[in-house]
Amino acid sequence: MIYYVLAIVGVAFVFDFINGFHDSANSIATVVGTRVLSPGVAVMWAAFFNFIAAFVFTTAVAKTIGKGLIDLNIVTPNVILAGLLGAIIWDLATWYWGIPSSSSHALIGGYAGAAIAKAGLAALVLGRKWVETITFIVLSPLFGMLLGFVLMVIVFWLFMRASPARVNRFFKRGQLVSSALFSLAHGGNDAQKTMGIVVGLLVSVAPTLSQETGWLRFFYIANADHIPIWVILTAHTAIGLGTLFGGWRIVHTMGSRITRLKPVGGFCAETAGAIAIGLATFGGIPVSTTHTITGSIIGVGATNRISAVRWGIAGRIVWAWVVTIPASAGIAALAYYLLRATVGA
Repeated sequence: MIYYVLAIVGVAFVFDFINGFHDSANSIATVVGTRVLSPGVAVMWAAFFNFIAAFVFTTAVAKTIGKGLIDLNIVTPNVILAGLLGAIIWDLATWYWGIPSSSSHALIGGYAGAAIAKAGLAALVLGRKWVETITFIVLSPLFGMLLGFVLMVIVFWLFMRASPARVNRFFKRGQLVSSALFSLAHGGNDAQKTMGIVVGLLVSVAPTLSQETGWLRFFYIANADHIPIWVILTAHTAIGLGTLFGGWRIVHTMGSRITRLKPVGGFCAETAGAIAIGLATFGGIPVSTTHTITGSIIGVGATNRISAVRWGIAGRIVWAWVVTIPASAGIAALAYYLLRATVGA
């Protein structure tokens, strides 16, 4: 039993790696799309700041995932594993098709789908955290879009007398800062979702682990309010390594197919995304970095003209957002039934 639990902890960090791999485009698409950094250098830059986020943000998002969405009394290793499988399968499918869906909402949908498969709707802790999470599915891209648009207008006003060459040089340097800030915010919010899953799992088996001695005692966590440092550092390492390997199919969609970006646009999109995600992270709200940066890119593109945004591609992305939670929930529910039939409850 204990080794089965530890294997699931490993699967959780594999998901974290896939999250970084899948969402690397969020951090690097604009800086690559504007040709400020090469893809190789960009992923190293983003991965470093994904890891450094461990020392910047609180663990409020991890606590939301760990205890704020699903009743821990019904959580079992099978529920956690099924939720992770639902998220991983959906992430890999959308990566293969080059669709920037949300790893965050795939995980939330998978976790909820597995829990409902076990105990029905009573498994959900219906309250403020679910309201905030669902609300920000809509608000995060809109907030990112608004911020991207406003920042771009401010920059146009401030630099209206500067030559295009000078503006280009200035924001090429500025984009190094904005991409670092976005990668910091991305790591700060997304790594915490895996932390919450791991803590929820270990708390669910705490009575068993409390009786262990030796090295297994290391994994004992009494309650979901405590996020051990090893969980924090491992989660940030996993997402950073995932980002390092990158997801080039999605980079192409995000960096050039939604709208054509120059360094000034990339700077505004990344800065807007970083502000929106950073505020949500400090507020303990698990948001989609994919939703937010896509909204920011659209907002920046719309300052030129509405037709500068390729709305057909954007619409395809929105449909992926709508489908993600129910799709990952359905996959996770099926995985739970299969696990129950093969390894027991």
